[in-house]
Amino acid sequence: MDYVGHVIRPPSEAYSMIIQVTVGCSHNMCTFCGAYKDLQPKFWIKDWETVKKDIDEASSYRYGFTKAFLADGDVLILPTDDILKIMNYIKQKNKSIEAINVYGNSKAILRKTLEELKELKNAGLSIVYQGIESGNKDVLRKIRKGAFPDNMREAAAKVIESGIKLSQTVLLGIAGKEMSHEHARDTGKLLGEMSPDFASALTVMILPNTPLYKEYKEGKFILPDKFGLLEELKIIIKNMNVKRNCYFTSNHASNYLPIRANLPKDQSSVLKLIDKVIDSKDEKILKPEHMRAL
Repeated sequence: MDYVGHVIRPPSEAYSMIIQVTVGCSHNMCTFCGAYKDLQPKFWIKDWETVKKDIDEASSYRYGFTKAFLADGDVLILPTDDILKIMNYIKQKNKSIEAINVYGNSKAILRKTLEELKELKNAGLSIVYQGIESGNKDVLRKIRKGAFPDNMREAAAKVIESGIKLSQTVLLGIAGKEMSHEHARDTGKLLGEMSPDFASALTVMILPNTPLYKEYKEGKFILPDKFGLLEELKIIIKNMNVKRNCYFTSNHASNYLPIRANLPKDQSSVLKLIDKVIDSKDEKILKPEHMRAL
């Protein structure tokens, strides 16, 4: 397989056929992300023959894939006809494939018309994973996300209207201790307004090859402690007044407390659980530091 760099995928795509269509991220400016910092150039689109060869090779494994994931971070930025060509070839070579999924940032989603998204949906695009990180515009500006709540809200609405499932991720701790409450409150409210099919909270990991690490070392960024991060999780869920069922998780390897909940049904019970853990101040309940990872 002609895979450049590390495999970047959502945890739920662990058993998917992974085909790298783009390398890197066209934005590549987020202060917390170290995923593509060593790439030269920072972003490029693979040619059709290379992608086709990888699909042929992956298809020869006879694993019986039921899902495929198109990597890396910016496949939706391609012309729709190019994405359809890739999707159709994957399904042609793998009759067992039932769903094809991608990452999608707000910019890439908004470049697509509703009709284009519906065409992709009809061709088998099942889930778009959108990383929003925070619902607070000041935090988004500081981390150089390249999108603000209004863009994210519009992009989310377009995906949902197309019939494609929407999965969104947010980052605990990304606002630092100083704006922890505002970040959590606004993030929960934004998730509630967008009401994705799936939402997950990860915890920011401060990586040495990022601008955030420099801020951390200079004392300009102070990460909330373990129970401060749980307080953020609680505030997010408390403010997530979703309009339809949303499966919410915080079971990523970076998190201290795994949570799985169907919102709004489980909102009250989950908040009680988090409060109980916070009040206990018992770190033995939490995931040990050596078991945390990206």
